[in-house]
Amino acid sequence: MKDGFKIHLFTSYALLLICFSCTDTVDQNASKSVFRYNQSGGLTSLDPAFASSQANIWVCTQLFDGLVELDQDLKVRPALAKKWEVSEDGTEYKFTIRKDVFFHEDKLFKSQDERLVTAYDFEYSLKRIIDTNSIYNKGIWVFKDKVLRSTTGALSDTCFRAVNDSLFVIHLDHPVANFLEILAMPYAFVVPEKIAEHYGKDFRKHPVGTGAFKFFYWEEGNSLVLHKNEAFWKSGSNNVKLPFLDAVQLSFVPDKSQAYREFLMGELDYFSGIDQSSVDEVLNLDGSFNRSMLEKYSIQKCGYLNTEYLGFQLDSNASCYRTNKEKPFLNKEFRKALSWSIDREKMVRFVKNNLGTPGLYGFVPPAVPNFDERKCLSYGVNKDSALFYLQKSGVSTDDIVLDIHITKEHRGLTEFIAKQWEESIGVKVDIKIHEAGVLRQMANNGEVACFRASWLGDYPDAENYLGVFYGSNFAPNGPNKTHFVNNEFDRCYEKLGDLREKQARKDLTEHMDRLIMQEAPVLILYYDEVIQLTSKCILDLPINGMNVLKLDNVKKTCKSL
Repeated sequence: MKDGFKIHLFTSYALLLICFSCTDTVDQNASKSVFRYNQSGGLTSLDPAFASSQANIWVCTQLFDGLVELDQDLKVRPALAKKWEVSEDGTEYKFTIRKDVFFHEDKLFKSQDERLVTAYDFEYSLKRIIDTNSIYNKGIWVFKDKVLRSTTGALSDTCFRAVNDSLFVIHLDHPVANFLEILAMPYAFVVPEKIAEHYGKDFRKHPVGTGAFKFFYWEEGNSLVLHKNEAFWKSGSNNVKLPFLDAVQLSFVPDKSQAYREFLMGELDYFSGIDQSSVDEVLNLDGSFNRSMLEKYSIQKCGYLNTEYLGFQLDSNASCYRTNKEKPFLNKEFRKALSWSIDREKMVRFVKNNLGTPGLYGFVPPAVPNFDERKCLSYGVNKDSALFYLQKSGVSTDDIVLDIHITKEHRGLTEFIAKQWEESIGVKVDIKIHEAGVLRQMANNGEVACFRASWLGDYPDAENYLGVFYGSNFAPNGPNKTHFVNNEFDRCYEKLGDLREKQARKDLTEHMDRLIMQEAPVLILYYDEVIQLTSKCILDLPINGMNVLKLDNVKKTCKSL
């Protein structure tokens, strides 16, 4: 263990002890249950308005709640709205807000009544997200093509409306079949207007929510501590008060291999996303679990709503092309040649130990309900096809070196790809490695022409994946990092919003995915599987296809301090 990490752990433990000792005896402190995990990707904000990365989503999910939530089967269930009604035409949603939910304590609240969550808090929170003049509108793309608009085409001021303390109404421009799933996203979590307005952009480090855990301490880049919310609104089975855990502690070791070692040493209770350097310890070549690991840890695996891909910047005016005379990635036929050059089945078998499914089809992963990825255009390995599209592209590979921008953990995967490209069509590759946050920013700003990325669904519907390519969703204010534009695709995407009949939606989304594969703005690598390891003393932590970490019902049977 590195000395720096020891110091951060000691600091977090000391803080926990100091806080707990304010009300408890030393003997009681020894029995406090603290759930410890590492977040390699870094954490940028505790404000749900900025919950666009896994790191931010996981923490915000502990701190905040929305109108509805998804259960372990990814089905919508009530959260802070105890019930709702949908109009016959599907454009009006009426939510009845619970009357027993309070925001976490804060010195700015003058009374208990000020902490009571009302429909007005939801009106404020959702209007905050769609304010085009606000820094909090990173999630505006989720709502802007769905909610009611004025006669001028602007987002209507009445699309989110509190009728009274208990009744909250949402008006849509047209029926949206999966709107309830969308409302389960962190962008729709409720925040208290008084606190958010007081702290402004500093609300990112002064979060006040309604979740199972409340904010205690954050030293950015080092450690984060959350404490149990004693007034949490939710109860478990047999009406048992939740949560069971006393605290949650995060470390931020950027090296996943080092964090994995800390898990093996018992310094962490949970580990998700096995690094390539460690996969052989956990999985056999056929994808089954290693028996010796099963004896020591609880291991779970399931299909993941996550697509891993290489993205190509398609905007010829992007900054990555300003000083670059060679622009092969702008050539669709060349991108297809690259795609036909990769043996994805071999890649998943030997590089991933069969953790995942080869990305032979479209952008929408097979784990998405009611979607048949096999009806999309497929790219297997075929050297003849690769050479055909290379010749058709007119691109000469003699003097070209392609830059691929990745994070450290994907070096082995990228080296496999580079070798296949060179053997199939004679392309040489230079691998550029960045920190995850840096690469994400570079891709969003058009500073890299080819980059490894992934899309983890915000909700379990094909539309969410296809929205990555909608022409109005350009990054950095939307998920369209490639700046892909296709008029037919955009028309289909807009039509999709009006469709409520399941088979019609299924047919249209499959057609749209075929369009994406024909135009090849991305090269699909594999559809991921989520794997999580926990210590044997962690109970009732289920796994789900969205890999959402939700700790309100988790128990820990061994001592933490």
